[in-house]
Amino acid sequence: MLKYILKKLLIMAITLWIIITLTFVLMVSVPGSPFNSEGNSNEIVQANLEKHYNLDKPIPVQYLLYLKSIVTLEFGPSISQPNQTVNDMIGRGFPISAELGIVTVIVALISGVTLGVLAALRHNGVIDYLSMGIAVLGISVPNFILATLLIQQLAVNLEWFPVATWKSPMHMVLPVLALATGPMAIIARLTRSTMLEVLTQDYIKMARAKGLSPWKIIVKHALRNALMPVITVMGTLLAGIMTGSFVIEQIFAIPGMGKYFVESINHRDYPVIMGTTVFYSAFLIIMLFLVDIAYGLLDPRIKVMKKEGE
Repeated sequence: MLKYILKKLLIMAITLWIIITLTFVLMVSVPGSPFNSEGNSNEIVQANLEKHYNLDKPIPVQYLLYLKSIVTLEFGPSISQPNQTVNDMIGRGFPISAELGIVTVIVALISGVTLGVLAALRHNGVIDYLSMGIAVLGISVPNFILATLLIQQLAVNLEWFPVATWKSPMHMVLPVLALATGPMAIIARLTRSTMLEVLTQDYIKMARAKGLSPWKIIVKHALRNALMPVITVMGTLLAGIMTGSFVIEQIFAIPGMGKYFVESINHRDYPVIMGTTVFYSAFLIIMLFLVDIAYGLLDPRIKVMKKEGE
């Protein structure tokens, strides 16, 4: 396991370096200057601003300074908001985005597994068709369209929920629903298919022959093995949730990381774009790593195969 972890850490470092380099190349490849949009027609003023942000230096020097800022976790000041640093923006926005992401993952996982199990236990029944119908709708409708419909119907027409901001549990309901529907649908369909396969296995038949209660058979024996594929895709789903939250945060006016990221693109704020991109990339890579470790710990077959290989 230690060798596996060290190998994964090396791959993570290489992947993050590639993302960092590509982000830098994309930023320096954009023509023009980020200060042109601010109405700074004075060439002297623009030159001083570029010097302040090290944009007047050769590209290799800028790249080394960029790497240094990442290693020291000091991303520097924002161009569009000079009185704030990128670290300050991340410190304010990430806890809100993380809260949105965590609540969304919990809702998607619980509802998706529940729908999948019910559909498998009532195979070809009304509950099965209803659950899979909900799953198909969840996959088919993009989250930003669903968010607009939820705002129009539940917030504007019925006035059940507040429209925007992030102040109370009531403010969380609509953005979480909009963001969790897609992952919930994927988890439901995956859980249903794996549960149908697991329920036909010999050890399930043996458990039934021993007289174990249906609840114990489902929870203790069937569900644990059925969740293995779900754990495998959780890393990808988490990446989709965290990146998809950028759009949802803008729609619901949530003051998370998405707000700063979108605004930085509009203002060509290089430090914020690169800082938030690297931060989120590192976060998602770590999450994928943890999912791999969890899968290895939960699935004993991986350990058996490793011993046989040795």
